[in-house]
Amino acid sequence: MTENDILNALSTVEEPDFKKDLVTLNMVKDIVIQDKKISFTVVLTTPACPLKEVIRERCLRAIHSMISEEVDVDINFTSSTTSLRTDKKDILKDVKNIIAVISGKGGVGKSTVAANLSLALAEGGAKVGLMDADIYGPSMHIMFGIRGERPQMRDVDGKGKIVPINRYGIKVMSIGLLVDEKQAVVWRGPMVSSAIRQFVSDVDWGELDYLVIDMPPGTGDIHLTIVQTVPVTGVIVVTTPQLVALADAKKGIVMFNQAGLKVPVIGLVENMSYFTPEELPDNKYYIFGKEGGKKLASEFDITFLGEIPLVQSIREGGDIGIPVMIGDDLISKRAFTEFADNAVRAISMRNAQMPEEEVNEVLEVG
Repeated sequence: MTENDILNALSTVEEPDFKKDLVTLNMVKDIVIQDKKISFTVVLTTPACPLKEVIRERCLRAIHSMISEEVDVDINFTSSTTSLRTDKKDILKDVKNIIAVISGKGGVGKSTVAANLSLALAEGGAKVGLMDADIYGPSMHIMFGIRGERPQMRDVDGKGKIVPINRYGIKVMSIGLLVDEKQAVVWRGPMVSSAIRQFVSDVDWGELDYLVIDMPPGTGDIHLTIVQTVPVTGVIVVTTPQLVALADAKKGIVMFNQAGLKVPVIGLVENMSYFTPEELPDNKYYIFGKEGGKKLASEFDITFLGEIPLVQSIREGGDIGIPVMIGDDLISKRAFTEFADNAVRAISMRNAQMPEEEVNEVLEVG
């Protein structure tokens, strides 16, 4: 039994998403052989990889069928989160993927989706930051139970930087942490754009696998500022099943596909898809319509990332500062976990298959 024997066996193991074998993808490392015991490491494209157990079973099957059933196999997993960044990394240099969560209109639960997506990614082992870019209507300081807290400052390479607040294992930054809640933010576009740039350049985000940006609803200045300022990996579109929400979601998809932006759409998630009573967990009532999001994703040929139910605990968790991913509602947690798994897979596929791009250049509008 040699290292080549092991590599030959593992060359028959296909990575489920990339449809290539582990050896070709250079995912097999550190092979060690001791008598009838084999150990090796599989390098995943993200610590939050949902296919770990599938890959493990395929490796075991290949080794036992092609080498010997008596071999004791120890498979270790590590990760190197993929990134398509080719810019000079003058900003957010240690952030591998920047994901903007958008919606065509307000009231569809975009912030709830962004918050629980961040937590689901962190639960999978990724290093995650969450930027609340909804300057006029910030909500992350409420959803994470950090109202009234103030970020600290830290000296980084001779420059004072804001330290985001660490909550539930992720780094959170919101304008709601810096301004008085009782005062409305009445700023013109240039001031808002300046604040967004400060959130990017003056906050010490550190090393992150994913920076999730909760965007304001609609399409406007902040969206343009973000894609001008940072190399956005892609956007996730949030909608609800109603026709009016789907019509606005279309605008968001079209905006990021237009020639001046060309930011990839990672996929679409449908929030408030169905109502499931707590006492009837197997029942689904499609109050706002059925599969509107799935049809819209199909129409634009983008990935459908999942359905999030309309459940009271999701709303309650956001109100009391304990998001549902931290709570005990297994139905909602399962829905968000499946959505996050699909998002991670779509991001990894995007990074592996799409051509490398520089920081997005934006055409001046109006």
